[in-house]
Amino acid sequence: MAGTPLLDELRAALGTDAVLTDPDLLRTHQRDEADLCPAGTPLVVVRPRDTGEVVAVLRAAARHGVPVVPQGARTGLAGAANAVDGAVLLSTAAMTEIREIDPVARIAVVQPGVVNATLAGAVARQGLYYPPDPGSWESSTIGGNVATNAGGMCCVKYGVTGEYVLGLEVVLASGEVLRTGRRTAKGVAGYDLTRLFVGSEGTLGVITEVTVALRPAPQESLTLVAVFDSTAAAGTAVARIAADGLTPSLLELLDQIHLRAIEAYQPMGLRTDAQALLLAAVDTGSRAADDLARIAEVCTAAGAAEVYSATDAVEAAALLQARRLAHAAMERYAAQTYPEGNGGLIIDDVAVPRGALAELLDGVARIAAECAVPIGVVGHAGDGNMHPNIVVDRADPASVERSRRAFDEIMRLGLALGGTCTGEHGVGLLKRDWLAREIGPVGVRVHQAVKAALDPTGLLNPGKVL
Repeated sequence: MAGTPLLDELRAALGTDAVLTDPDLLRTHQRDEADLCPAGTPLVVVRPRDTGEVVAVLRAAARHGVPVVPQGARTGLAGAANAVDGAVLLSTAAMTEIREIDPVARIAVVQPGVVNATLAGAVARQGLYYPPDPGSWESSTIGGNVATNAGGMCCVKYGVTGEYVLGLEVVLASGEVLRTGRRTAKGVAGYDLTRLFVGSEGTLGVITEVTVALRPAPQESLTLVAVFDSTAAAGTAVARIAADGLTPSLLELLDQIHLRAIEAYQPMGLRTDAQALLLAAVDTGSRAADDLARIAEVCTAAGAAEVYSATDAVEAAALLQARRLAHAAMERYAAQTYPEGNGGLIIDDVAVPRGALAELLDGVARIAAECAVPIGVVGHAGDGNMHPNIVVDRADPASVERSRRAFDEIMRLGLALGGTCTGEHGVGLLKRDWLAREIGPVGVRVHQAVKAALDPTGLLNPGKVL
């Protein structure tokens, strides 16, 4: 691409190797993994290596009035990392330094491009544990996890990303550098600006450093599988597990569509005749066997047709891997359902109170039938966060319309049950209208006021969230 004043400034500040304009590369960076969300054509991808270079990018973009879209690994599922026309895509792919692991303070300090699994492995070698584990943990980055407040399979016991973020370094739209939070175990000085940026999806600033809390490594877990003849019965079991005061370290649900898709993708002997499967684990040390037995009793009382425990760590790991394969398996299922590249997924992310989970699952089945679209359900049953996967034929406008209607009906049901339009994937482009419905006009005005205060010209990730 020929030089422009902005490109010339970016090359002068970052070097030519960090300023990328190849059309093929621009196309691969246009979007995240959300299906049916629009994406524009960017001007350039930049890969700064440190905070100073991020400052230079934002100041140059501001001078030329060009929008900036921050990107991590682009594993998001809401379109938050999608390009807008003419934008600078600010990739954190080169910011991969683990700057500090402090086993006394139990913290780590990292740049935003550090991959979740890389950090987890590094702290594990020091006997520590970083709990947040989104399904894309082997490729998603800490910066992206923070920007979307990502969850994962261990949330039922350990919580989401935001509960581990102690402090941030953020470059504002003006190019100013803001440090928030602390390294101490306690601290209540001033407004909680750290929490403001967690989950802001790159609309308020660019995260350049993250200080996270760590935990001691958990004890080895025990795992069981409960097989059900209906998804609603599995939902009832989840509610009873919570009511009995049990705290599994993992409690995941897969419906029959997912079980069959996973088995076809990577055969491992899953019960594909089951309507639903609950995967539960406990890591309570000497109490683990008793705790797992109590979960098994609850599942049986709720109507489980079969309950069995993993015989060893290898089998437990295989069951966990089956759950992690759910997204890839459903992508293949969609491609085989509607071949020639037309099969896609609209992935929902609705969370409801645990007591309403059975009603949500029944409702999704009803919506699938009414809209005449395949919908597979998988998710973090232990915290009421389900991911209905709507299978769509992109080449058929009628299929797209029915799928979008199903998506909206699931959103409407989730809110009616006292839930939220997104438990962990974020708002991005996919759920802007539903966010407005959830938070109401006063909430929208407050969001807009915060955005205007920190990004008055609207250059950071425009069109996302609100």
